[in-house]
Amino acid sequence: MRVAIIGQGYVGTAVGIAAHGAGHEVVGIEIDEKKRASLKDSLKYAVTHDYGMAAGAEIVVIAVPTPLNDQKEPDLSFIKAACQSLKSKLSESVLIVNESTSFPGTLRNVIAPILGDGHLYASAPERVDPANEKWGITNTPRLVAGLSSEATAKAVEFYKSFCEQVVEVSSPEVAEAAKLFENTFRQVNIALVNEFAQIADALNISTFETLEAAATKPYGFMSFMPSVGVGGHCIPVDPSYLSFAAEKAGVEAVFINLANNVNAGMPKYVASRIAELLGGSVKGKKIQVAGISYKADVSDTRESPALALIEVLRKKGALVSWHDEVVREFAGEVSKPLAEVDLGVIATAHGGVDYGPWKNSGVMVIDVSTSANTGWPKFL
Repeated sequence: MRVAIIGQGYVGTAVGIAAHGAGHEVVGIEIDEKKRASLKDSLKYAVTHDYGMAAGAEIVVIAVPTPLNDQKEPDLSFIKAACQSLKSKLSESVLIVNESTSFPGTLRNVIAPILGDGHLYASAPERVDPANEKWGITNTPRLVAGLSSEATAKAVEFYKSFCEQVVEVSSPEVAEAAKLFENTFRQVNIALVNEFAQIADALNISTFETLEAAATKPYGFMSFMPSVGVGGHCIPVDPSYLSFAAEKAGVEAVFINLANNVNAGMPKYVASRIAELLGGSVKGKKIQVAGISYKADVSDTRESPALALIEVLRKKGALVSWHDEVVREFAGEVSKPLAEVDLGVIATAHGGVDYGPWKNSGVMVIDVSTSANTGWPKFL
């Protein structure tokens, strides 16, 4: 089948590579010129800015960003813009599949009305975890549901061509809600363990040792690690989409909103702990942060709590530099070699980092990452 994939970020390229590998004729559509240039030599299918290339496709997959706006509410502008650009290019009936994460009803009430009657519509929310070596697009079960039985059947056929397990659910709204709940579950449990880290500190006991002890129970316990906060494209965002949908339906999402607040407050909490460690103030102190992306071994800095921590420390007067050979450049700054400072902070533990310069200089180092094996004592 001829497949057009709108958006060539981490989701769109993963789908494109898998679909191309399954024998489909794939074209990627990406309006960001820099992103297109970066993909030029890494993909085996064509990537263009021209929505006209979607003409003749049997399937169009929408895989564009769904961030939050300044009011922390869902921003569907990328989805709406993609649909408007597609509208005049699709002369024949095609299957439109939305992989972009959004609140229940997005396919039915936003995408379908823009693109109009005559097409088939299905939802298949993305489940891509960058840098995950165990679970990829092929072996991660895929949820699928269409607005009609014909749409569902065609979407199932498409995803079965490169996914080992396709799970058909009763409606697109169920698929959309399931994706949001998956990451809301993680947000709530991360918030719980982050709150426990603060309690453990007040009780003068080790959070990490306590969690290791709890994890010896072979049933009824799922381990989460405390950290400086949550970041990336899913956990800080998806729960707010679910909370938004809940409030529109007249339900207050108490747990979700509380979890969002707890995790968003972790950079300030860690900064206050650092100030205590440095004698009550960070003003004038040289602090270096190792790892500024939201996750180990990826360069994505979206919603990174490490960046939030840096901002808080700088506002308190600290002289903060950062080291990250995966990111290298961010907001006009560049990664600095690890050096002798008053305090080193491991915020994101990329693999293969040589902390030798800190060790050799006797730098005091704290580890607030989710990694369990950086070699430094856990700070939370």
